[in-house]
Amino acid sequence: MWNYEKRLQYPVNIKTPNAKIAQFIMSQYGGPDGEIGASMRYLSQRFSMPNRMATAVLNDVATEELAHLEMVSTIVHQLTQDLSMEEIEKSGFGPYYIDHGNGIWPQAAGGIPFNACEFQSKGDPLTDLFEDLAAEQKARATYDNILRVVRDIPEIADPIRFLRAREVVHFQRFGEANREDCSKIPKARKTHKFSTFGKSLSIRTFAGHRHKPPYLLLYLKMKIIHEIGQAAFSYN
Repeated sequence: MWNYEKRLQYPVNIKTPNAKIAQFIMSQYGGPDGEIGASMRYLSQRFSMPNRMATAVLNDVATEELAHLEMVSTIVHQLTQDLSMEEIEKSGFGPYYIDHGNGIWPQAAGGIPFNACEFQSKGDPLTDLFEDLAAEQKARATYDNILRVVRDIPEIADPIRFLRAREVVHFQRFGEANREDCSKIPKARKTHKFSTFGKSLSIRTFAGHRHKPPYLLLYLKMKIIHEIGQAAFSYN
C-alpha cells in the first residue's frame, strides 16, 4: 500500500508550450526504456525475488519510478497545453493530437505504443537484477539524449537532469542488491561463480569456500568500480 503525497518529487513549471519537445520527452513516459516499463518491471520482479534485501530495493525503486512517471506526465502536459492548431500542425504533433487530443498516452518518441513486452520478469534473481542494471543505464542514456536537445531551456532541462541523476542512483542500488543476492543465494552463487564477472571481480564466498584473490586483483576491482562510478556521473 502506498501513501500519496500531492506534490511532485521535483518541481516542474514550464511556461512555454513546445509540442515537438513534448514528443521527445514522451518516450520516457511510455517508450521502451520509459518510466511505465521501469515501475511495472520492478513491481513484477519483486514477488519472485528470494532475497528480502533485493525485494525491498525493487519495491523502493518501483515506487520512485511511479513518481518519475508523474513528473514526465506533468512535463508533457505543460508542454502541450494551450497549443494553437497552427502550432500543432507545424510541430508534427498532429497525428498524436487526432487520436488523443492533449491527453497523456504512453508511446515512444517514434510513435510506437507501450507494450508489456518491453519489460522483463524472468523469476531468476541474477537474470532479473542484471536486466534492471541494463534498464537503468538505458533510461539514463535516453535522458542524456533528451538533455542534448533541451539543455538550453532551463525550465525543461532542470527536472530532466534530476530524473537522469536518479537513474544513476537506481543503477547503484541494483548493483548493491546484486552483490547481496549473489553472496547469500546458492543458485545465484553458483551462477555468479562461473560468470566472467564473477571470475574477475567478485571477492565473496562461493559454493562453501572463500575465494581470496591476490592484492593485484583486489586493486583492479576497486579501480574498475571507481571508473564505472566516474563514467556513470559524467555528462558531456
